[in-house]
Amino acid sequence: MRRLLLTLFIVAAIATSGAQPDPSADAWARVTEFARARMRESNTPGLAVAITSRDRLLHVGTLGFANLTAQRPIAPDTLFEIGSISKSFTSVALLQLRDEGRFDPQAPITRYLPWFSVRSSHAPITGHHLMSHTSGLPRDRDDVPSSRYQAYGVRERETGYAPGVHFAYSNVGYQVLGYALETIAKQAYPDVIAQRILKPLGMTASASQFTHETRPQLAVGYERLYDDRPSHPAHPLMPATWLEYAAGDGSIVSTPADMAAYARMLLNRGGGPGGTRVLSEDGFKLLTQRAIPAGEKAWYGYGMSTSERNGRIILSHSGGMVGYATMLVADPEAGVAAVAFVNGPGNPGAVAHFAVDVARAALRGEALPPMPEATDPAIVENAADYAGTYTAGTRTLVLKHDPPLLGTPMDAGLALLERRSADTFYLNDPAWYVFLLEFSRENGVVTGFAHGANWYSRDGRPAPAAKPHPAEWNAYPGHYRTTHAWFNNFRIVLRRGVLYLVPPGGGETKLEPIAPGLFKEEGTSSERLRFDSIVEGQALRVNLSGVDYYRVFTP
Repeated sequence: MRRLLLTLFIVAAIATSGAQPDPSADAWARVTEFARARMRESNTPGLAVAITSRDRLLHVGTLGFANLTAQRPIAPDTLFEIGSISKSFTSVALLQLRDEGRFDPQAPITRYLPWFSVRSSHAPITGHHLMSHTSGLPRDRDDVPSSRYQAYGVRERETGYAPGVHFAYSNVGYQVLGYALETIAKQAYPDVIAQRILKPLGMTASASQFTHETRPQLAVGYERLYDDRPSHPAHPLMPATWLEYAAGDGSIVSTPADMAAYARMLLNRGGGPGGTRVLSEDGFKLLTQRAIPAGEKAWYGYGMSTSERNGRIILSHSGGMVGYATMLVADPEAGVAAVAFVNGPGNPGAVAHFAVDVARAALRGEALPPMPEATDPAIVENAADYAGTYTAGTRTLVLKHDPPLLGTPMDAGLALLERRSADTFYLNDPAWYVFLLEFSRENGVVTGFAHGANWYSRDGRPAPAAKPHPAEWNAYPGHYRTTHAWFNNFRIVLRRGVLYLVPPGGGETKLEPIAPGLFKEEGTSSERLRFDSIVEGQALRVNLSGVDYYRVFTP
């Protein structure tokens, strides 16, 4: 396959945007260098980044291709799907209605959507719960097209906990909010967003829904060829499945300069061009409040995250759609923000954060941050921790360390392990690529690793004791698929008497039994799995939070 980055396009859009040139050209060159390195690591087809201060656009840079087949470069006016950053637009519009006395975040959402229902023994779900991802609703209903049934179908599900207690990201929740916004405003969701946010901010290139008519202006979204295993930069890219969308959790398409205008509104605490206000001071405080912890030194408000990073308070939100990923990062104290877009695999978050760091230093006349050292997942500084012979029944894997590399001997040399997290590795070999290698430790010493249904003990150590399990569980392990474009397949494995759900990218989740054939994800999760259609000792179907998946022939 051709190298995607043989041609590099860098467009300084300042001249066409009307902003004054910034004297720190070296700063933007450093951002470009960093972005280019991240693209090489992920084999990213195209990337755009916009950097803004509180009062003006500073820089737009574009790299790579909007269409690989046509070799069409990313341009400043190329549209990208911004995904879940759209959630903050939904919240901004609802907070405007709050200021008008037409929406109360603390009121049950049924005040605005009387037909909304969910199986729950807890207090009613409010707008606040939905806006802060504390409603207890499941994550998704992606088998349903962009339609009110996304919200209506929630009546078939049950909440996992009392509202307001736990943070659990829910796209369904923001779909409900989008339809509530339509009902209150008596307008279609795209029209509300266009009139209340896009037009006041001068985001004239953006659209609040995407349809077939939008598609020619968009960068083509790309996905890895293999959707059923951990991804690797060597995997070929294919055009992603196309879909139309107009719901409140991710329907906006935009350009770098337009999203910089939105970021300026955040830097100005709701202030828009010419002294206008898109959001009141009270509304901005609610948007960016620390409503619920959402990670280490991170909190979620109403469609916007707040975190502490290197001693600074950062506003941010990521976005992902089929074939696209986006990141918005704002440093209100320094008065700088950046938005990065990719139309395929990539790391827009790293680019946006680095761009903010560089812009902050440039505007203050400080030394620019150094280029981070290139990361190579095959470099394993503590490779000796894992060296040894691992056995599961008749299967054996020998790992050797050749500092700083870790791998298993093959005829052509070591097949290298690549680190995905602290004790999790990828081995790009047909016998191993379906699952990651998840190592375990006791008192700091590696004792073995899990790989799908198997546990591999190190150097003759005894395997962990298997838990007894009901015989009917033997029918559930397998590979299950459905036809929608998002989370379209997963595997169920039974290991040492415990059932796990394993998504294609790894990161298995333990399943806890509720009733015969019915399970929940461990902890406070609202996700439920029901197995049925048992034929010749195998479940042919499993329903995951309302979506049917079917056993397929592939392992």
